[in-house]
Amino acid sequence: MSSTTRHGESAPAVAYGLLVFAAVMLIVGGILDILRGIMGIHQDAVFVSTPDYLFKFDTTGWGWIHLIAGAVAILVGVGLFKVSLWARVLGVIVAAVLILINFLSIPYFPLWSIVAIAFYGFVIWAICVVRAPR
Repeated sequence: MSSTTRHGESAPAVAYGLLVFAAVMLIVGGILDILRGIMGIHQDAVFVSTPDYLFKFDTTGWGWIHLIAGAVAILVGVGLFKVSLWARVLGVIVAAVLILINFLSIPYFPLWSIVAIAFYGFVIWAICVVRAPR
């Protein structure tokens, strides 16, 4: 007997849809972080100057952090399409690290950092609601 949702879809199909959503969002977020990293490395004037910030890096430092984290997010996002446990665990870890990185970089790029935190929060939620295949 298969379980169905309110709208008649099977639960495994909905769960897989959420995992695909998480994978795509992680890949898109990774691409956006890579672009933000490139802007930071080139010391683009888009970043806000914050002179007395405790976690102060120059924009090049934040650029490299976002570039590397974005590349890792893309790799893990691609791995999520295989619905493997290692990809799900790494997906949650990478999204959590990206939330932390974006939190620490709020003074440099406030609006996008807050949007990215919400973005990666949805990724963690989507990965965590999928049950392991039996």
